[in-house]
Amino acid sequence: MSSNRHVVIIGNGIAGITCARQLRKLDDTVKITVISGESKYFFSRTALMYVFMGHMKFEHTQPYENWFWEKNRIELKEGWVKSIDFTAKNLFFQSGENMAYDELVIATGSKPNKFGWPGEDLQGVQGLYSKQDLELMEENTNERVKRAVIVGGGLIGIEMAEMLAYKKIPVTFLVRESGFWDNVLPKEESELVSRHMREHHIDLRLNEELGEIISDPNARVKAIRTKSGEEIECQFVGLTAGVTPSIDFLRNTELEVNRGVKVDFGFQTNIPNVYSIGDCAEFHEAPASDRKPVEQVWYTGRMHGETMGYILAGKKVTYKPGVWFNSAKFLDIEYQTYGTVPAKWDVEKVKSFYWEHASGKISFRMLMDLQGKILGVNNFGFRLRHEFFDQAIREAWDGAKVISKLDKANFDPEFFAPYYIEIQKAFKSQFGGDVKVSKKTFIQKLFGANV
Repeated sequence: MSSNRHVVIIGNGIAGITCARQLRKLDDTVKITVISGESKYFFSRTALMYVFMGHMKFEHTQPYENWFWEKNRIELKEGWVKSIDFTAKNLFFQSGENMAYDELVIATGSKPNKFGWPGEDLQGVQGLYSKQDLELMEENTNERVKRAVIVGGGLIGIEMAEMLAYKKIPVTFLVRESGFWDNVLPKEESELVSRHMREHHIDLRLNEELGEIISDPNARVKAIRTKSGEEIECQFVGLTAGVTPSIDFLRNTELEVNRGVKVDFGFQTNIPNVYSIGDCAEFHEAPASDRKPVEQVWYTGRMHGETMGYILAGKKVTYKPGVWFNSAKFLDIEYQTYGTVPAKWDVEKVKSFYWEHASGKISFRMLMDLQGKILGVNNFGFRLRHEFFDQAIREAWDGAKVISKLDKANFDPEFFAPYYIEIQKAFKSQFGGDVKVSKKTFIQKLFGANV
């Protein structure tokens, strides 16, 4: 690789910054520039809600000290790219400046979806993705806001509801499906989350869609009207009906795009020396049977960035996503998923085991094939170890083996009750088989090995 080449990365989210760091580890000579109009320094996007609620300051969301970039000779350029001349290898900024590159990585992330609702551009109507969105939400949720409406179920919606509840702003939540996030969660898990939201005084409206957003005389939201005709007075509307790749400035160019920038498993676009990673990249085909062509999850962005760093350093590698996992919080209920657990499955091909604690806030589901091999797991309300399920799914463990060893997956036995004992009993009751109930192991952990 030439020592005087210039790699430019548009976007300083997890994908772009991981790429820059990985490339610098592998190549001490290449010039690296990261471009961002959103913020000068990389920050944890999932921490925005905690900044809003006053639990941390924005600078606390930055995992690296500001000197880190200079020390590692990663140049930072603040600005928004307006257009790209792919033939001349030149970027043009909204400021009028331009920048040449030898290799270009497009990592521009996502933006909140809008579906052409009347009034969606009024003051007081917004999504939540960027630092600018956070600042706008702080401005839009002042003392004049007596009620808020959130449109679209999902993880960003539940975060926004928690943020508003912290400010003691009542929330009405419109979800067009018959269950909360029921395109992702099976029925029982969706109902668990819905109950929990209502217990936290969120006015959850299922099977209800936004019709229009109504303006006051000053072009600010004063109410919404649902498709069923109900008018709900509100001074803030959160649009959280998913996100879409942020690539508008790349459309109508020679770069091949669809929903996102089209790439192969080496993140190569149809233009030589131009790549795309993270939320804005779209594989020509899904990278695995349980994956989608567009991957919009933090940890996949990090994996994209690591792989891209190796590729730019001249290593012959391709993207291998491994076992799917994700984690989130629904208010104060933690959620983890490993492997394949769709909202619905073919009961002729898949066996399901589901256990729910009497509290209605803790659950565990495991899907297995007809031979009893693990396919995937959902758990709510307690933590399990990622490496345990990654291994179990990769090695296609028998479901009974997984359940027997479940105490090994318990993330923090000092802080979490031994739910696995109840889970083991329930599994043995439903499926029989050689499942050891690990009560003795639990007692030994608590009181020492000589019990």
